[in-house]
Amino acid sequence: MVQRLISATSSEIKNMTKEELFQSIKASEGRVILSENVVIHPSVAGDITCAEMSRAYGADMILLNAFDVNHPIVVAAYEGQYSAETCIPNSNIINRLKELVGLPIGMNVEPVAEKLNLESTRVSIAPGRKASIETFTKANDLGLDFILLTGNPGTGVTNDLIAKNVAIAKKYFDGLIIAGKMHSSGVDEPVVSIQSAEQFLLAGADIVLVPAVGTVWGISDSQVKEVVDLVHSKGKLVMSAIGTSQESSQPEVIQNIGIRNKVLGIDIQHIGDANMGLVGIENIKELSDAIRGKRHTVARMARSINR
Repeated sequence: MVQRLISATSSEIKNMTKEELFQSIKASEGRVILSENVVIHPSVAGDITCAEMSRAYGADMILLNAFDVNHPIVVAAYEGQYSAETCIPNSNIINRLKELVGLPIGMNVEPVAEKLNLESTRVSIAPGRKASIETFTKANDLGLDFILLTGNPGTGVTNDLIAKNVAIAKKYFDGLIIAGKMHSSGVDEPVVSIQSAEQFLLAGADIVLVPAVGTVWGISDSQVKEVVDLVHSKGKLVMSAIGTSQESSQPEVIQNIGIRNKVLGIDIQHIGDANMGLVGIENIKELSDAIRGKRHTVARMARSINR
């Protein structure tokens, strides 16, 4: 039997297959913490990565935001490369990051609707961050453990395109596929619904993403709960996301969000990358303490990557 992810050592995680990683998350019973990091921003420490900071405060999984498969960099992954301008693209960067943190590593991939009129100013992103056969193939070659098909603010990602690209990704990417929205991404459509969850599942998603209750305007416990029940009935998992800058809120907000979403049956709790200074990093620990207690939090913080 596979070890629970919340208790797994780096050597156990390194040797997990896609199926074993899925099972290790499921076996953790709603206590897995995923930290999202903007790879082009330095950590508060400067000379170490945001991923290392996140792991030090209790994260079990690392999601890379603004990671470009055509220009693969992570600030501070290598000596002397402490800003995006000084980083040299390196095809071994994901393996390097795994050496530093000993955790599963994934990236955001964005299925952008280029011609759609948005509710907010459009934000353009590089081709190496957009959903395509080339991006999925390169993500696979780089050694990523999972991808998240979603949209950053103002990029114009739709649920239909997420579903379409889940099916494409299944052919070109060997790791876990997570699909869904944290917020509107500038598009006037439901951020979470039974219909979109069914689309993602039919396309082959392993994990469905929903906004954490308490983070997106108007989304209720019952809306998220019905998606969780549907996804679990199909044998798949659900990840909630704190992706609306509330990751920099006061600790009691994070604790409340964590408990509310654990009650709903969320399998992975994502905490975003806004304000990755001390407040954002410390709130990883607040979320961890709330949904699994100090024992498991301290174990993740203290467990050596050499184990």
